[in-house]
Amino acid sequence: MDDAILIALEAKRQLMIKSGMENGLQSLETINLSKQVDRLINAFEEQQHENTPNYFRQSN
Repeated sequence: MDDAILIALEAKRQLMIKSGMENGLQSLETINLSKQVDRLINAFEEQQHENTPNYFRQSN
């Protein structure tokens, strides 16, 4: 598990929440922060998948 991604994710999530409270959920700043949070989640999920042994992975 990469702590750097989790730390960045939590920091960006806090900024997004603050922006949503101060600027509204539909503000461009909040939406852009939400997209950044999504990218960090995807990066974390991808990293987790890469670190999962083949015998635990689901086949398509």
